Amino acid sequence: MSEEEGKMNESPGSAVRPVFKRVLIKLSGEAFMDSSVGYGIDTDVVSSIAEQLSEVHGMGVQLSLVVGGGNIFRGDVASAKGMDRATADYMGMMATVMNALALQDALEKKGVYTRVQTAVTMREIAEPHIRRRALRHLEKGRVVVFAAGTGNPYFTTDTAAALRALEIGAEAILKATKVDGVYDRDPIKDPDATMFRKLSYLDVLNMELEVMDATAVSLCMDNGLPIFVFNIFEEGNFRRLCCGDEVGTVVKSDR
Repeated sequence: MSEEEGKMNESPGSAVRPVFKRVLIKLSGEAFMDSSVGYGIDTDVVSSIAEQLSEVHGMGVQLSLVVGGGNIFRGDVASAKGMDRATADYMGMMATVMNALALQDALEKKGVYTRVQTAVTMREIAEPHIRRRALRHLEKGRVVVFAAGTGNPYFTTDTAAALRALEIGAEAILKATKVDGVYDRDPIKDPDATMFRKLSYLDVLNMELEVMDATAVSLCMDNGLPIFVFNIFEEGNFRRLCCGDEVGTVVKSDR
């Protein structure tokens, strides 16, 4: 790492030690959305998310991310309207790359060196996904954003998140959402919905809770990878979670 890059990634120091060394954050495309129009990328929102990531990165946590593309294009929706499913999914992968580049730009504006790796090769704008290269970036203090899902149609970015987290040896998946955790019902539609603090993988699968898709949850269950669901728009939540505070909902083997 160059001297300049070392300074760019220099930690400001923190009195609280994080409980994680390496994590993967799953961000939906909707998190980037311009709420005034219902689609697209709100650069102020992306900058706010980057600020939180920068703070935790400065504490020494190695950060990787998988981003969705639902704010730009949803393959499953287009497929339901008659588009060929594989074509629709590939278009959705391109949308995730746009979000990944926006996040990379926001992070680097805050002094955090970031690499985007794509599962679909597009060398002019991002690196191809190479596991060992991703690990090296993380070890050097760079943030890695994984885009284009798994590179295969019929697989969601949830599954991509579980797969990439396992590949890089992440200690947990942190699913960033707009709600405080996992509820028994949609809390936006039902104010009486109850939030769970702890769930098992089987609870999520049997109750069909909207944590991550069944393939992703099964991958995590088979490998003992915990999933933390939290509200990234609540100031300080990301830092508190990485410091071991009880934030949101945790999904793991034992309740």
